Amino acid sequence: MAIIRFKPITPGRRFYDRQERNELTVDRPHKPLTEGKSGTGGRNNTGSITSWWRGCGHKRRYRTVDFRREKRGIQAKVESIEYDPNRSARIALVAYADGEKRYILAPHGLAAGHSVVASEKAEINPGNCLPLQSIPLGTVVHNVELRPGKGGQIVRSAGTGAQILGKEGRYCLLRLPSGEIRKVLLECWASIGQVSNLDHANVSLGKAGRNRWFGKRPHNRGVVMNPVDHPLGGGEGRSSGGRHPCTPWGKPTKGYKTRNRRKSSTQYIVKRRK
Repeated sequence: MAIIRFKPITPGRRFYDRQERNELTVDRPHKPLTEGKSGTGGRNNTGSITSWWRGCGHKRRYRTVDFRREKRGIQAKVESIEYDPNRSARIALVAYADGEKRYILAPHGLAAGHSVVASEKAEINPGNCLPLQSIPLGTVVHNVELRPGKGGQIVRSAGTGAQILGKEGRYCLLRLPSGEIRKVLLECWASIGQVSNLDHANVSLGKAGRNRWFGKRPHNRGVVMNPVDHPLGGGEGRSSGGRHPCTPWGKPTKGYKTRNRRKSSTQYIVKRRK
């Protein structure tokens, strides 16, 4: 898969990149595994804006992805590799031996016709799912559970992968894509391989309109607002704000730690990413 660059025949094409989609095998999703998805515009259930700069965006349907891989010991054949507008990774439609079809995250190297299975005795092949205690050291995994049976919660973005560094007692040491080293229970399951669509991070959007397709509205800085709208607003001429960067509600934003010290998962971090 390569990145296509265009001749700058218009200002919008000058820095516009697009990915080749040779690995995709179908144009439309498997409709029984999709459902309607409505946009929020950044508003909560009372209509108040809680996430700024959101709205519009292209219409899309949600693909129901099986992050739990709960059909254990049943062989499945990959029918297609598909595009998913709701995530950066590609997804794979797999058909199990009992006739059921499901979507899973497609790892790099998985193609139509391959076989995958979720089992404690599965081979170490891309797409197979095993508990961490059955995966050898040095293996790259994705879609890792944090609680046994809850389903994969981390390492699901395009091109990411976590490496198994060691096993101590009940825990497995994982190096996450951010550089953080973390303990995860050995009973948790993970899928083998690196997540597909490796070139996702190298794509240049090229124009502001392409960001609007993703539902991202223009972002204006606090220093150009009025004092009634932002603590950094106002002043004669172009002022720099006169105070440290902060949110519209006065909370510091750069270098200010907001993580709760009593957060239950903090004790499992062996080395922080910073």
